[in-house]
Amino acid sequence: MNPLFPALMASAFILSASGELMPTSAEVFGGKYASLDNRATSDWWTRQGPQRKNRKAMINLDVPRDKVIGFAIYTLEGSSLKMTAQLFPLKPDESQEIRLELKKGDTWKEIAKQKIIYPGWSAHFRINNWDGTKDHAYRLRHAEKATFEGKIRREPADKETIVVGNLSCNSSRTTGPRPLILKNLIAQDPDVLFFAGDQTYHHTQHTSGWLEFGMQFRDIMRDRPTITIPDDHDIGQANLWGESGIQATNAAGPSGGYFYAPEYVNMVQRQQTWHLPDPVDPKPIKRNIGVYFTDLTYAGISFAILEDRKFKTGPEGTIPKMGPRPDHINDPKYDRKSVDVKGLKLLGDRQLKFLNNWSQDWTGAEQKVVLSQTAFCGAVHIHGSPTNRLLADLDSNAWPQTGRNNALREIRRANATHLCGDQHLAVSVRHGIDAFDDGPYAFTSPALVNTIYGRWWHPADAKAGPNPVPNSPLPWTGNYLDGLGNKITMLAYANPINRSNEKQRSDGYGLARFNKRSGQVTFECYKRFTDITKDKDCQFAGWPLTFNFNDNDGRKATGHLEYNVDFQHPVVQIINERTDEILYTKRVKKSKGKLPVYSTDPHTIKIGKDKPVRVFKTGLTAKK
Repeated sequence: MNPLFPALMASAFILSASGELMPTSAEVFGGKYASLDNRATSDWWTRQGPQRKNRKAMINLDVPRDKVIGFAIYTLEGSSLKMTAQLFPLKPDESQEIRLELKKGDTWKEIAKQKIIYPGWSAHFRINNWDGTKDHAYRLRHAEKATFEGKIRREPADKETIVVGNLSCNSSRTTGPRPLILKNLIAQDPDVLFFAGDQTYHHTQHTSGWLEFGMQFRDIMRDRPTITIPDDHDIGQANLWGESGIQATNAAGPSGGYFYAPEYVNMVQRQQTWHLPDPVDPKPIKRNIGVYFTDLTYAGISFAILEDRKFKTGPEGTIPKMGPRPDHINDPKYDRKSVDVKGLKLLGDRQLKFLNNWSQDWTGAEQKVVLSQTAFCGAVHIHGSPTNRLLADLDSNAWPQTGRNNALREIRRANATHLCGDQHLAVSVRHGIDAFDDGPYAFTSPALVNTIYGRWWHPADAKAGPNPVPNSPLPWTGNYLDGLGNKITMLAYANPINRSNEKQRSDGYGLARFNKRSGQVTFECYKRFTDITKDKDCQFAGWPLTFNFNDNDGRKATGHLEYNVDFQHPVVQIINERTDEILYTKRVKKSKGKLPVYSTDPHTIKIGKDKPVRVFKTGLTAKK
């Protein structure tokens, strides 16, 4: 195997069938963390036991030996296929190798084999020169009897509408299958799946939780590209402000940094993200914790995959405590500007640079989409219980406000749509940066299983904001300031009705449809306990929502600049010559037309087939 991410492989072992026990958790993660992932380390089979009917019940990892391959996940970009095979823990006398086969006619042919990595029991395949124009049946094999089959789909480059599943927050308190979600997704047949984080809540037993998640969703993941990114609960924390990898003081996280061993964090990231395209800037952060932020272009959609939390500053000791927790503010006298302290980080300089570069490269892309763990706003009023109203929650990307606005400006430069999870409350908003509605559209998925922490959108005055959504079935839409003063337009939300009733908790998932011909984007939000093949009213009230991807830049034009080139579908870029700011870079349909600008300053137009490599004209001023 080619270990692409050196940090993620730190303290990992390439297994060999020696008959000896693998190292204990204490030996792998350090004596302070002797119980980390210990249901899957060393003599793991002695720590399974019967299932317990409580919130910490976990799947039995001691499966029949012909079932040791749990699941596989993959991505495909151009001619590069990357796949992770996730196994159940192995015993000392078992083969430590896994094989990948493709079906040729009626015959299976081995094309690669890899050693299994410990801790975590994952194996990783990179296949170059992949033919993405055809479907390929694949089979993973371990020893003589264990197999797992799936399909690498042809890249649907010619498909007009690309469908992305938007999923997050898979509570481990509800064990077992997710039958209706799976049935509906198989019927809807999305082209790409995006799991935004909190795939498991078994904080310190990630291999158990990851296998549980994989068994729940493997029948939809086995035959389509799947993007998974870990969030706070996946790496064992209640919340995460990564602060470039410093040591957190506790697992609640507000001091900033990571609490558990870096080797554990890297194991989680390897299991969940190795199959993504290589990181664009792979330098590890402090304590040799790896990074994975990257981009993926597939079927005409370019995805930027972010790590919201990795560089973000923690609130404890950074701002005064103004509520029951360092990250919760409920003091009505607090000054919103006082918490936007100079120097605080959100995405961090490296990811902002990545977004800026990504926005200018449209190779193979018709539209752009940003994927991240959480939302760039605080679209929540009530947290945890129906009586717990907060003014602001610093766990979301609403804080720090300057970092939030800097991130949204980069997203807007690409005319990109934003998909995320984390909040346990489905919402669709349009962001405002300097003015309402001048920023991108965003869709926060509902929790797949919402037993952990309920949230509600419920303005204190119970009134709609200015410019409410016409004819909406929801009472509280329109323009609002969130608790940190950020401008948002609420378009739709799915409040829990009764959290003691699983069918009224607002569990569910989202779909986003990207029409490459028209530029139309549609958000759909589905209830968990409906059957789309039979039931009516399967979506939450307020959805579906439709807009054009060009509306992800909502600034009011003061005039337009004309362009005219000799090829179709050019990439165009506008630069303000006075400020040197790139206003936007996007692909347009026509070889000639008008481009909006937002001042009377002189501007430069650059053009190209995939990147804006050629200056078209300089010194242009807007025509009204």
